[in-house]
Formats: sequence, structure tokens, C-alpha cells
Amino acid sequence: MTPTTVRPLTGFGTVTGVPWLPDGFTDVFESTLVRVGEVGLHTVQGGAGRPLLLVGGWPQNWYVWRHVMPRLAEHFRVVAVDPRGVGRSDKPHGGYDTGTVAADLAALMRTLGHQRFAMAGHDVGMWLGYALAADHGDAVERLALLDATIPGLAPPVDLFGPEAQNDLLWHFAFNRKRSVNEQLVRGREHIYYGDQFRHKAARPLPDSAVDFYVETLARAPEALRASFDYYRATDENIAQNTRRRQRPLAMPVLGVAGDRSQGERLGALLGPVTERLDSVVLPDCGHYVPEEQPDALLGHLLPFLRD
Repeated sequence: MTPTTVRPLTGFGTVTGVPWLPDGFTDVFESTLVRVGEVGLHTVQGGAGRPLLLVGGWPQNWYVWRHVMPRLAEHFRVVAVDPRGVGRSDKPHGGYDTGTVAADLAALMRTLGHQRFAMAGHDVGMWLGYALAADHGDAVERLALLDATIPGLAPPVDLFGPEAQNDLLWHFAFNRKRSVNEQLVRGREHIYYGDQFRHKAARPLPDSAVDFYVETLARAPEALRASFDYYRATDENIAQNTRRRQRPLAMPVLGVAGDRSQGERLGALLGPVTERLDSVVLPDCGHYVPEEQPDALLGHLLPFLRD
């Protein structure tokens, strides 16, 4: 690594510019910008041991892992990353299909000196985790996938389905639109994203966290566009996952869902595409597993990763 490849990063969205963090967090973790090809990726790194990559989802960033990172860092070298288009990372036009972003993440870990690593992904991070394990299986030792559905693996959803289903999934269709969704949301980010956080959490997230996530998407000119670009790549992702599903993942996989969100559907989704799956459902938990039930998550994640 050279100084031009990895450099410290400060300010809004880094460990020096976010709301409340656990005591001692900044004694263990620091923010760095890592150059991977043409893309700069913001990482929050700390701890010692075997490498562990953490990838959050939409409309969040690395901060979703803040409650579990200190405990994980007691056993692992933790690398929480904002993928391209997210948080303080670069926001190029294009390259938001899961294959391209998974390649970014594999290259990131190699740049940091980690040829093999474990990974945990939540929401869109689960899409990326599945793609990374399928496309770069020699690099991924263990994989934890948290509370999402995966285009190309999940069965098609009826347009005129139950209202509860629509409340959970309607953003997929909206986010895939081009231009008009940005025009409708810009300046009204708190309305749109606030609705997402309210309806998907069994335990409400702190206002400070929601405000931070919303401000992250509102203050950077390209952030809103980039967040939707992950969904605009859905056709390509479906085609990629249709190919990937022909070969089930060989490494151990842990699926964790909230009982008020994906629930038992997560295990049913992952079963056909994994060979060694352990699936758990956390009670009194919605979609935002690492924030709503961090201790319960660690109760399953730590034994799985340390095995």
C-alpha cells in the first residue's frame, strides 16, 4: 500500500462526523479512503485478527454496524465499507450492478492485504454478499446475510398483492424509475426515507440516526442518483443471479432475519442456493437487524464467524 492508495478521511460521514457512537469507538476505529481502480471507497477499520468485511444497505451506510463493530473488533480486523455511490465513497455514473460492485469489494480487500476474509451484508449489502461469494468464492471464507430479498432468486411479486407486501416492497419499483423519482424526492428526503424507516423497523431507530442517513443522501449532489442506481441495475442483477444460482455457495452461510420483516422467507430464499446454511429469525425485530437487535445478532454472528 502507498500513501496515494490509502489515506485518512475526516469530516461528515466518517468516524469524526456522525451522531452518537459507542464509548471508545474512535479509539479503535478510523476512517480511510482506499483507492480501488478508479473508485475511492470510504472504509472504517479497526481491531485485529482475521479480516471481516461489513457492507450495509439502502438507504444506509457503514453506520448501521456501529453497535456491533466494537465487539467484533475484539476478535477480527473489521472493515466496514461504503460501496461505490454510498456515504463518503465516490459516486461514479455506472457500475452499480452486483457483479461490478462485488469486484470492487474483492479488490478493496486485496488492496488492504486480505486475500481471504469473512463477510456480513445487510439489505443491498446482502445482494453484494451473495454476488461476492458466488463470483469470488476463493476469497470468502464465511458469509452472513441479513434480512433482504435478492432479485433473481426471489419469486416474482404480484402487482396486486396484499397491502402489507406492498408496504414492504413498493420502493423497488419506485427506485428503478429514471429521473422522475429523483425529482420527486429531492428536497423531500425526510418524507420518503422517513416513511421507509418508520414502516420497516419494529424498534424505531433514533431520530439522530435517521436524520444522519437522510442528510447523507440530501447533501451530496450525486448521492440520491447513486442510491437509485443500485435499483436501476435490477434487470442486470436478475440476469447475473439467474446464472449464479446454478452453482450453490459452498462456504458456510448464516441467514439472519427479523420476525417482523423477512422472517422465515429468508431461509427459504437462501436454502436452494447454499450448501451449508444456518438460518435464524430474531424475535421483536424488523428490517434493521444490526441496529434493532445488536446483542441478539452478535449472539449468532460471533459463534458463526469464530467457528
